[in-house]
Amino acid sequence: MKDKTKEAYKEAIKVLSLCKTPHGFHAAHPGYNALWARDSMITSLGASLIKSSSFQNTFKQSLNLLAKHQSKKGQIPNAVLLHEKPRKKIDYKSIDSSCWFIIGNHIYNKRYKTKPKLKSQIQKTLTWLSFQDMGEDHMLEQLPTTDWQDAFPHRYGHTINTQALYYKVLTLTNQKKEAKLLKEQVNSNKDDKLWNGNFYYPWRWKNHNKYKELGEWFDSLGNLLAIVFDLATPNQSNKILNHIKKKKIHKPYPIKAIYPPIKPKTKDWQPYFKDSEAGTPNHYSNAGIWTFIGGFYILALIKQKKFSEANRNLQKLAEANLQSPKFSEWLHGKTGKPGHSASESKQGNQAWNAGMYILAFESLKKKKSLFYFLVLLQEPICDLCPV
Repeated sequence: MKDKTKEAYKEAIKVLSLCKTPHGFHAAHPGYNALWARDSMITSLGASLIKSSSFQNTFKQSLNLLAKHQSKKGQIPNAVLLHEKPRKKIDYKSIDSSCWFIIGNHIYNKRYKTKPKLKSQIQKTLTWLSFQDMGEDHMLEQLPTTDWQDAFPHRYGHTINTQALYYKVLTLTNQKKEAKLLKEQVNSNKDDKLWNGNFYYPWRWKNHNKYKELGEWFDSLGNLLAIVFDLATPNQSNKILNHIKKKKIHKPYPIKAIYPPIKPKTKDWQPYFKDSEAGTPNHYSNAGIWTFIGGFYILALIKQKKFSEANRNLQKLAEANLQSPKFSEWLHGKTGKPGHSASESKQGNQAWNAGMYILAFESLKKKKSLFYFLVLLQEPICDLCPV
């Protein structure tokens, strides 16, 4: 089989070039005249590895635009919608954007060896995040559809995606005691833990004796972030990866967003799902394949020193991204064929798919997750952070 990994790498750089704007990295080109916090920060993980002053400046402008529109309470926007008339619209209603903003700022300062900037904005963001712990249990709570899965599925309370992100935020800002308490709650607390013995539940909230508010499906991004960001122990990490293999969640291409798909008339179904592509099983975030998450899957394999598996999956990731249109937003969960973009664009060019492909490619080349350089350095971001 022809090795397509280098071809996909070159195409990924082209996609980043198309998505860079004076405002920062847009989510795709064409189709979105807006900057999303999570998309731009995840895109920048890979873009920062390319020696390009243009990419560096675009990363910087992404951070600056988000900081400029931070709310008075400290929340980082979900998106800055530049196409709205007569003036741009700021969309909030998300919890992960604030986490990704802090992680992205740390990456920028470390990658480009700059003095910490946006200190006051970082401190305000940390304060806002701390107030999302309404249970005073060291874990953040959220409402439904307030992270990257903004239309599907319905989850609330404690989600593994947000706990993994917040754990990394706490370690990066030198809040070691709080990070340790969060890790204990997620992994061990008998009433609130998300760990089920094989993987992390996607979400959990209150217990009512024999009745429990929780989801039992597999959230790929949340579980993979738990591995990459060290919320999961090495033993837990291997169990998660074994679950993915056993259920073939990484096939035909890495990786399905959730597993199994949520179907009508099941306990996790909500009528409003029909308003998006996710209303159809194996479409969009309903067990459709998202290749940016596939990049995190490869990082998790590398972290656990499963280099042969990482190499095989990078080959499949390259194959997936080189389908026409290249670097599509999502692929069908069974056929692996490109789906319809939410932006109505027929040209693919999804920035975070390209950025994560570059990060996965470079990490495998060096046989270590380059989060070691970009994220896992433990110095505090700013002198305002607790010591």
